[in-house]
Amino acid sequence: MGALVMLRALRNRAFSSSQSSPVSSICRFISTLVIAEHEKGSVKPSSLNALAAAGAISEGNSISMLLAGSGPSLHEAASQAASSHPLLSQVLVADTDILMHPLAEPWAELVRLVQQRGGYSHIVTASSSFGKNILPRAAALLDVSPVTDVIEISGPQLFVRPIYAGNALCSIRYTGADPCMLTIRSTSFPLPLISADSKSDAAPISQVDLSTFSEVVLGKSKWVKLTSQDTERPDLGNARVVVTGGRGLKSAENFKLIEKLAEKLGAAVGATRAAVDAGYVPNELQVGQTGKIVAPELYIAFGVSGAIQHLAGMRDSKVIVAINKDADAPIFQVADYGVVADLFQVINELLEKLPERN
Repeated sequence: MGALVMLRALRNRAFSSSQSSPVSSICRFISTLVIAEHEKGSVKPSSLNALAAAGAISEGNSISMLLAGSGPSLHEAASQAASSHPLLSQVLVADTDILMHPLAEPWAELVRLVQQRGGYSHIVTASSSFGKNILPRAAALLDVSPVTDVIEISGPQLFVRPIYAGNALCSIRYTGADPCMLTIRSTSFPLPLISADSKSDAAPISQVDLSTFSEVVLGKSKWVKLTSQDTERPDLGNARVVVTGGRGLKSAENFKLIEKLAEKLGAAVGATRAAVDAGYVPNELQVGQTGKIVAPELYIAFGVSGAIQHLAGMRDSKVIVAINKDADAPIFQVADYGVVADLFQVINELLEKLPERN
């Protein structure tokens, strides 16, 4: 009965002809805007995962990607996205210095402007720092309630998201006005493999008319600076292997052992909140409910007790290896392989036996 009511409501809102099929009409009227982040001339992997999520909404979905900023890197990212992703119907480019930095105020105004002109049924972005910063404000401007941290899309209006730190899943049926705004957990929507034969012609690239867009939208926020570490290690959110250290490492100096091991494995470095709060590493390496959500092929945890908040950020990893001297540590309940031993002894043995990467 609930599904029938939803179909009738959507049918009445989308079109007036009673001769059309409800299901086919829903698909025909679905269009999605993906708010994407780019860096160094390429769309970030988390935004490509958002594109994959948009493709899961409906087979008849018309998908547009919105990129903003200024300079050559913006147009390089737009060209790369348009030519390599057959899911895209078009790429929208907002070229202005006002959008050089991910401040919520101007970006939210841009989303409202594009929505008013495009009339999208869905707006999707990754549940990253970028997406979490922009989407809620844009949703407030559009007077809708967003659905956050989606891990599964069962239909155009039916979504699944984790609650209680990932210990339960909640099915949500969206019944509000358009657009339905989503942030998605990027690890839950891997990009499908695209063969050379399946690639279509490049999607058209259109410039967003910013004649009504001015510096007034900057609001009260001001960009100060970006501080990050230059490293050749893979990005934490998209790495195939992650090596994580917890409070058991006892100091920032000892945490360098984790970094050395990660270099030998070609892995990203992660940390628990306890390790971050203790000052061992910067908070950009934090894995967990209030940090980054990861799902690598191999997750190795040294000195991690396994607090529920940390497990929420890594429990979807394919293989979990835990090393802890406490045999009763909660991390062993989710680990595929557990080693009850002194973590320093295990790290030193691994560093000694693993070959150097070329």
